[in-house]
Amino acid sequence: MQVNIALLTVTDTRTIETDKSGSILVKKIAEQKHKLIDRKIVKDEKDKIKKILLDWIKKNDLDVIITTGGTGLTGRDITPEAIKEIADKEIPGFGELFRELSYKTVGTSAMQSRACAVLANGKYIFALPGSSGGVTDAWDEILKYQLDINHKPCNFVELFPRLKEK
Repeated sequence: MQVNIALLTVTDTRTIETDKSGSILVKKIAEQKHKLIDRKIVKDEKDKIKKILLDWIKKNDLDVIITTGGTGLTGRDITPEAIKEIADKEIPGFGELFRELSYKTVGTSAMQSRACAVLANGKYIFALPGSSGGVTDAWDEILKYQLDINHKPCNFVELFPRLKEK
């Protein structure tokens, strides 16, 4: 099953041409035969991030939003805060698993990542670090499988029809 994905890079310094992490994700999304519906770059400003996310979660043809960047500890890193303000439910296991996987490659520095995931208006939103290693680990070790309808025992895709239940 093809998953429709939007990609948002949160950065004060990169452009589409220099966005290495975003380019890695574009390639990996295509390799899994998913469809990239939209791709944007936005500055590390909470209101601007939220505006794009709020527009995207209204789209009927969109299943998943992936952000990259803004998940660290510096003053400008506010992606998790922006996402949590629009979230209906948090998915704490995503961040926990991501940090566990990162620990294998970056050691105790993994605790500096605030990678997270939420549900908002029936859409999954995954906030990944801006590093190429971080997005590669998140995709190759988690998202590739959870966005594959054939992954067993269960996956995020099979829940799509039920995410808006009341």
